[in-house]
Amino acid sequence: MSGRPRVLIVDDEENLRHWLRMILTEANYEVDEAENGENALKKFETNTYDFVLCDIRMPKMDGPALLQEMRRRQIPSTVIMMSAYGSEDTAIETMKMGAYDYISKPFHQDEIILVLRKAEEREKLIRENRILRRQMIRESGFQNIITRNPKMQEILETVLKIADYKTTVLITGESGTGKELIAKAIHYSSSRKDGPFIAVNCGAIPETLLESELFGHIRGAFTDASYTKKGLFEEADAGTIFLDEIGELSPMLQVKLLRVLQEEEIRRVGDTRSIPINVRVIAATVKDLEKEVKAGKFRADLFYRLNVVSIHLPPLKERKEDIPLLVTHFIEKLSFKFNKNIKGASKEVMEILLNYEWPGNVRELENALERACALSEGELIKVEDLPPYLREKADTHPGLFLPQDELSIKKVTRQIEMELIRRALEKTRGNRTQAAKLLEISHRALIYKLKEYGLDKLLPSRVKLNQKGKET
Repeated sequence: MSGRPRVLIVDDEENLRHWLRMILTEANYEVDEAENGENALKKFETNTYDFVLCDIRMPKMDGPALLQEMRRRQIPSTVIMMSAYGSEDTAIETMKMGAYDYISKPFHQDEIILVLRKAEEREKLIRENRILRRQMIRESGFQNIITRNPKMQEILETVLKIADYKTTVLITGESGTGKELIAKAIHYSSSRKDGPFIAVNCGAIPETLLESELFGHIRGAFTDASYTKKGLFEEADAGTIFLDEIGELSPMLQVKLLRVLQEEEIRRVGDTRSIPINVRVIAATVKDLEKEVKAGKFRADLFYRLNVVSIHLPPLKERKEDIPLLVTHFIEKLSFKFNKNIKGASKEVMEILLNYEWPGNVRELENALERACALSEGELIKVEDLPPYLREKADTHPGLFLPQDELSIKKVTRQIEMELIRRALEKTRGNRTQAAKLLEISHRALIYKLKEYGLDKLLPSRVKLNQKGKET
């Protein structure tokens, strides 16, 4: 909130609106008015408000209907309901729908000011928490996601923005890019974090069993159905269900999933009774669903239901600056797993890892390092510890590595810069001043690039860069 907090009063009683305008203006609030829910929605089209004081009973569109529409449109204003005698039960129901609080009519001037001040303090805490969470993203990982890549940073910012909404999310990207990690980041950053997170690989379960797995079945629904079983959607109630490989769903299950998303209820196999559910759905696929829709292999209406928020994860070959960070992270984790004292990878190994294209993405990198850590007998992973197909790369790409299928000057230049900086640091034994002279760039520019590319880890252990790039 910048400047004076903005309040919208929604009430069909003109005298009450006038009285509230006077006391709130005097209390340093900027005030606007609407006589019912429909007029309030028109106000939202051209204005933003920090708080909404809303009566429950009004003609045309009442308070609960307005609140529901605000949540559907994702209008972020904090709503405080005003309830007359006899409508307090309804007011409590609106709080379950997302209202912050309610105040009973008639109320005193001090009461309404106190409620608004409490709401302001709550919003201040939420903003401070959001800032801290974003700072955490920039300075470290996020839900086990290790990155300093700008595209990935933008994705993590998006995760924070959408986390608390029930909006469906479609995550796309190559196999091994971390789609489930992003789904978990959304879940554990949201108000649903204490609820279950259920992951389902739609391509790994036979079609004949998948419907029962997702929606459950009743006793006698089919042969061997000797008991009633809850489905995974019911298990995920009040939490999140992650449907991986959504593009593998059969046409019949696509129809049933669409109904679940539309009606927010499921029906067990063999049952005639529907069961309401409160589940956030996150889907993922390696397929291009738009092409699948055009080819008639995926329902267009289901695609649009799933694709409300779309997140595309870049492959590892487009975020090479993350490889040193990921290598350090995986070695620390695997060293503990194998009860070894592995402190890192040799420069030759790091060069091979940085030059490889990683078609299997982060998952392939982790698997390669797991093998290397298992075989390693010293404090550093050596070339001979790597899988054979990576060891071969050491001989097939001497000198500077230029990806055969990459035509972006910007991306290739970035890789060349990283390689030249590594060579200069190796030649000067980590002396940044001499390395900058060899590279023919300023000392300040070298500091910036060291931090940007994550190459400060290549400096001698006695030299560390603080947040301002100075040695400590």
